[in-house]
Amino acid sequence: MKLGRLNHVGVATPSIEHSIAFYRDVMGAEVIREPFDLPAQGVKVCFVDTPNTQIELIEPLGEASPIHAFLAKNPAGGQHHLCYEVPDIHEAKAWFESKGAKVLGEPRIGAHGTLIFFVHPRDMGGVLTEIMETPKGAH
Repeated sequence: MKLGRLNHVGVATPSIEHSIAFYRDVMGAEVIREPFDLPAQGVKVCFVDTPNTQIELIEPLGEASPIHAFLAKNPAGGQHHLCYEVPDIHEAKAWFESKGAKVLGEPRIGAHGTLIFFVHPRDMGGVLTEIMETPKGAH
C-alpha cells in the first residue's frame, strides 16, 4: 500500500457556525461549503477549502456522537483526525490489519460519499487516522 494524498484535517467543534465565522473572518477562507448532517456518523459536517486540502469541521449530532466524547475532553474543540486517500479501501484495510493496526469498524460511507475507515491512534503515531477511498474521477 502507498500513502495517498492528504484529503482533509478533521477539526471537532462545539459550533460549526462559530467555526465557519473563524475560518472566514480570521483565516480568510473564501470557499466554505454548506454544512450538512451525516446521521450515520453522528455528526454535522462542513468543509472549508484551502489551496491544497480541506478542513472538515465536525460537530456532534447529540450525546451519542463519537465527537461528543472528544469535546468533553476538549471543550473548545481541536484537531480530531487526519484523512488520507487510497485507491482501494478494502486493500488498504487488509494492509493495515496485516501490520497489526487496529481498524475501527468496517468500511462505511463518509462525508465525501466514498468508503472510509479509521485506524486507532496508538497504531498511527498518536493520530486518529481516517483512510478514504479516492473519489472516482478525482485528481
